[in-house]
Order: sequence, then structure tokens, then C-alpha cells
Amino acid sequence: PNVTPSGAPGEERPLTVRSLRGRSRSAMRFGTAAASLALAALASASLFVLSDAFAFRAVIPPTRRPPTADGRAPSFSSAAPPQNRLVASRLRSSVSDELAPGIRAIDESNESLCALLNQLRSEPHFRLYSCDLLASCEYMPQELFECYTESCEIYPVDDEEVPSAIRNVDAQEHDFELDGWARWDMPSDDYYDTDQFPEDFTGYDGSEIWNFIHERICFHDDTIVDEYDSDNWKADFNKAVSGLHSMVSAQVIRGIAEQIDSGEEFEEGVEWTDPAVEFNRRLSPEGETPKAIENLYFAYMLMLTGVAAARDRLLQDCNAGKIDAEAANTLRSILASDLLDDPSIAVASRKLHDHAVREDSIEALWEARMRTRELMRIMNCVQCKSAGSMGRLQSWA
Repeated sequence: PNVTPSGAPGEERPLTVRSLRGRSRSAMRFGTAAASLALAALASASLFVLSDAFAFRAVIPPTRRPPTADGRAPSFSSAAPPQNRLVASRLRSSVSDELAPGIRAIDESNESLCALLNQLRSEPHFRLYSCDLLASCEYMPQELFECYTESCEIYPVDDEEVPSAIRNVDAQEHDFELDGWARWDMPSDDYYDTDQFPEDFTGYDGSEIWNFIHERICFHDDTIVDEYDSDNWKADFNKAVSGLHSMVSAQVIRGIAEQIDSGEEFEEGVEWTDPAVEFNRRLSPEGETPKAIENLYFAYMLMLTGVAAARDRLLQDCNAGKIDAEAANTLRSILASDLLDDPSIAVASRKLHDHAVREDSIEALWEARMRTRELMRIMNCVQCKSAGSMGRLQSWA
């Protein structure tokens, strides 16, 4: 919706990627990097949660097998029974008729798109970023928590590992709108590498942060009958945030399963050690959030539509040489995906937009702008540096 910078209704101004998002130093490159990271994570999460091999074990957990002869825990990666497809179909059947066509379209193209996204996020242009890992938590009192495990700590890369072309681009992009939708401040010259420190299972319990997000940052008032599916843009906002949470939950569950498969012992005090139990609790229709998988797809659709809206600018950067040739070729392949122009994918974005521009809604959109900022800033309260850095990038995207 066209609104004045203050968020109040007024004279219309043209919507651009810049005016919607606001910019600070390195915003455009960091924005594309964050978007590629989040899209890859969403694609991977939707592949994982509905994969036949895992869904069957989660929804109908098998009797736990005894340890192997060498004492290792039993693997979760063996061949799945043929009836898995029925279980995955049941998980899909829980979604609304409105989103079902888009979900089917994603399922048909997701594997190839996910491969391209993972290839893109491995390129320096899309994996190097600067982030303030020492920012203070402003929302709740916290005791100092030190990362004692290797998986929880992250370190900046050596200066010589950052291409000069990237530093030059970042140094030149120092511009922002004070009242924009999001800002990314580059606090130092330290760069971190998402390839070296990817999203992973660290054992960190972020429930306090997620409870704050769902109880305080998401919307709860008399206009919302259903938390995620009311005829209201606030419910759409809640649905997108829940989709972000579902994506993180899928990453956690996958990390638990991979740790079991590798034979690695869990750290003392780690609460979550059974991926099937966690799947049922976090993501299944019978779990704590029955619409978790639907909300995951809703967030995925919004991201795909956002990338489609920014396509011309991204191609402009490719053609201008701001993105190196190899990464640009991969990005062009992604931008050519039929999913970006599929009308069934645009349903989520259109639903949010149509709710937002109604006469009884538009005067309150400043609330959405503020809540998106709070969603990113609450990540300063995540005391695991690995999880916190990923949370900042993914919530910003």
C-alpha cells in the first residue's frame, strides 16, 4: 500500500524495492544474500518435512531399534516403507483449499529450485555478511549466557578471504530511509560466512524468544477470530511469522536426525534428542501448531513473490557486474523459474495485500512496519551466536 514515510495515510508515492524495505549500509547486497539464504532454507524445510522417508517415521514412529553392534544409535536414514506417500499426502491434506494449488506447484518444482538456491548461497556474494553479534537485548532481563559448545559459536573470516569487489560494493551502499520497513546496519568490518557456519542444531533452547514473538510481536485483538486465518492482515502477519518458526523447527529436527545418523553424542542437558517426537510436537497437524506446515508454505510463497517483485533490480545488478559472473548465472536461472510467475504462488501475497488496503486497515499499517522491526531486533536476545546470526538474516529476509 502507498503510505507516507510516517505510516499514516496521505499522499501516495511510488512503491519501489527501496521504499518498501528501507536501506542502510550494504543493504542491497545483504538483502539479496539474506533472501537467498531464507529461500534456500524454506525450500529445504518444505522438502524435509514432507519427505516420504521422514514423514512416515514422525507421524507413525516405528519401534525404536536397539543400538548397532558398535554401540551407535540407530539411523533414521534407512529406506522408508511404501505407505510413506500416504502419510505425506495426509500432511498435505491439512492445508486450506486456497493455498493448496500453490503448495502443489511448489512441490513439483521445489527439488530443482532448492538445488539452485543451495548453489547460489555457496557463492561469496551471497554468503558473506557483517552482523552485530554484540548488540544488547532490549526486551527482557537475561543472565549472561556463554556459548560453550563449538556449534554455538561463530567467528569472522580472515580479511583476505573477503573479495575486494564485495567490500567496495558494501562501502558504496550507505543509504537508508529512516522510516523504511527494515534496516541492516553494518557495525564493523568483520564478515561472517554462512557456508562455514550454516544453520545447524546447537541444542540451544530459544523457547523464551519464540514465546515473546508469538505473544507480543504477533497480533492478538478482537479483530482476529483465528490466529492465522482471519479476514485480517494481522492474521496474515501472524501466519508469515509462524512460517518462519516452522522453517527453524524443520532445521532443528533435521539437525537432530543428522546428529543421530553421524553417531555423534548429544551434549549433556540437551532436551531434544528424538526427531520423530519433535516433528509431531512442532510440525504435525496434531502438534502444538496444527497449521505449521501450511504456514511454512505461506511464508515460502511470500518470499517467492518478493523475489519476483525485485527481479528487475536483481537482473540489473547481474548485468552491471555487481554480482560475479558465476553467481549471476545461477541467479538468472532462479529468476527464470516458472514458480515466480505462477498465479497460485501469488495467492499469499495478494491475500495479505487485499486485507491491508481495505479502508478499515490502511491507517493501522504503521503497526506492521514497527512489528517487522521488532521481529528482527528480538534476535539480539538469542544468546547462541550461531542461532542469533541466522535469526537476524532470516527474519530480515
